[in-house]
Amino acid sequence: MLKLALVLLVIFCPLAIDLYLPAMPLMATELSSSITHIQTSITAFMVCVGLAQLILGPLSDRFGRRKIAIFGVVTYFIGALFAASAETVSLLIIARIIQGVGAAATFVSTFALVRDNYNANKSAQVISYLNGIVCFIPALAPILGAWLTVQFGWQSNFYFLASFALVSLLILIFAIPKKASNTPQGKHQAKVSYWQIFSHPTFLFNATICMLSMSAILAFVAQAPNYLMTQQGLDEKSFTFWFGINATVSIIGSFLAPQLIKKATSLALMIGLLLMISAGCLVIAFQLAFTNVTSFMIAIFIGSIGFAFSMGAAAGNALAPFKQNAGKASALLGMMQMSGAGLIVSLTQYLPIAIPYIIACHLLSVLPFLIRLKQHDNEPLAAYS
Repeated sequence: MLKLALVLLVIFCPLAIDLYLPAMPLMATELSSSITHIQTSITAFMVCVGLAQLILGPLSDRFGRRKIAIFGVVTYFIGALFAASAETVSLLIIARIIQGVGAAATFVSTFALVRDNYNANKSAQVISYLNGIVCFIPALAPILGAWLTVQFGWQSNFYFLASFALVSLLILIFAIPKKASNTPQGKHQAKVSYWQIFSHPTFLFNATICMLSMSAILAFVAQAPNYLMTQQGLDEKSFTFWFGINATVSIIGSFLAPQLIKKATSLALMIGLLLMISAGCLVIAFQLAFTNVTSFMIAIFIGSIGFAFSMGAAAGNALAPFKQNAGKASALLGMMQMSGAGLIVSLTQYLPIAIPYIIACHLLSVLPFLIRLKQHDNEPLAAYS
């Protein structure tokens, strides 16, 4: 039942982002606004998910994962209903902020529950599987969202999110172990500040890898429509085709990664970083030699597999020293992945270079960590537990 709970909890955040993307043009028309303003609802949601975790993480350590997870689902449900009834963009953004608080609670509960119930190696495997499940959402959610929008209007997307939350709540009440109502450390929790977690060598090294890896994927997602459709002339069907293949590659990579992590977490991380760096080099080489969609996407496929391998291994390593403060550590890791990566991408998108080079910069940003990996693995692991 725990695995079912983890699957449900990890879906809340990406589903709330990808489901209503096809509805944005209609939302802009009916709310008498622009698509740019509608897109602000995604930014507000993402920022809220990242920052709210810093509060909800410690609360989950104190009051238990189960209570925070259930709070998150209920808040998400309320935010979705509010969004469905919004008559202005301002009200929509407020609703998405509320929904973001709920998603933050489910997000931080997911990774805290993983760390509570599995050792470092097994945690990395489980996180890789969860990443594979998350990769399904960008491939399938927009298709469902488009159908809902055509059949029932843009509001139906948010009614679907509310329904998903309600059904999940009924399942999670039974699926999350009641022992998760109380955290392992009980009254004897070691007092660890966010700075102590952030400055812990193991956390800082691996969480930064997670952040940079996430920024590479976000950079591709943010820049791909402009590059592939506007500059390379792909139509919507062709764009969806390439995006779908990349999602499939990511899913395959995420389900292969745990098999390698089971043998050696450091090996999986090393291979993941090597693949991302190789992808960055290929993007540059292809851009210099011959510019076409196929060569660009082949490089992206390699980078996506590298992302799948590195994310699971690095996230598991980052949380390993903090069994007694898993909620707080998960919150900081989540904030770095969401808000940190988003900030990096928002800054690099203004670089005066071609889009493929921007994406290559993100992929190559993990190079110093590959160089440092062997030395880092030989350092003793200090744990706050």
